[in-house]
Amino acid sequence: QVQLVESGGGLVQAGGSLRLSCAASGRAFSMYDMAWFRQAPGKEREFVAAIRWSGGSTYYADSVKGRFTISRDNAKNTVYLQMNSLKPEDTAVYYCAASQSFATPTAADFGSWGQGTQVTVSS
Repeated sequence: QVQLVESGGGLVQAGGSLRLSCAASGRAFSMYDMAWFRQAPGKEREFVAAIRWSGGSTYYADSVKGRFTISRDNAKNTVYLQMNSLKPEDTAVYYCAASQSFATPTAADFGSWGQGTQVTVSS
């Protein structure tokens, strides 16, 4: 298991940008596939973006493709989510998650979760 702590959330106007960070504890971070999910009030948790342990492959939900970028720094045990051109519908609690390996990036494939960070986009 790896412990995850998200940061970087906040309030931003539509069209603005935020960068979320997820700091992981444990020496095996570089062996985990990582992802970001989000959950808006009254809605189910949904996949946002994922990155393989090597950083060689990334995956995005259609709703964020072209606006969000996931990256990682294995030397710093950190994964990032750069969010540009934010929209009010991006408002949600964003969660970082770790998986030893996923076939498709669904929540069930990820065994470690952070506590979440709130992102609010005003119109």
